[in-house]
Parts: sequence; structure tokens; C-alpha cells
Amino acid sequence: MCLHQPPCPPADASDHDSARLVATHPEQGWSLLCNGVVIFADAGEILPDGRAIPAPRTSPDQSA
Repeated sequence: MCLHQPPCPPADASDHDSARLVATHPEQGWSLLCNGVVIFADAGEILPDGRAIPAPRTSPDQSA
């Protein structure tokens, strides 16, 4: 997918969030990465194959 060097990590790599931003819409709470991953402001993700990765949850006693 990447036309730049070094290429971004693929969507199935553990470091896929380090890919370059292609489009960002902070007013809507999402951004598109070069590898096709859509990341959301709450840290949830949608992978190019349609799988969703939910945002990590914190328990009430961890939010302090």
C-alpha cells in the first residue's frame, strides 16, 4: 500500500498504529492510516478486512 520508504507496517502487524496518517478528521474522531487501518479517538480501530478492535476499557478505580 505504501509508496514511501520505509514502508509502513501492514495492518496485521503488532505495530500497525505507527503507520503514517493519510487522512485525519478530529472533529469526527477518526483518522485513516496508510495501511488502511481506521483509528478512533477512543483508541478503537477498524482493520481493512473489517475486523473491529474495541477501545481498551479501564475500570473506575484506574481512571484517577
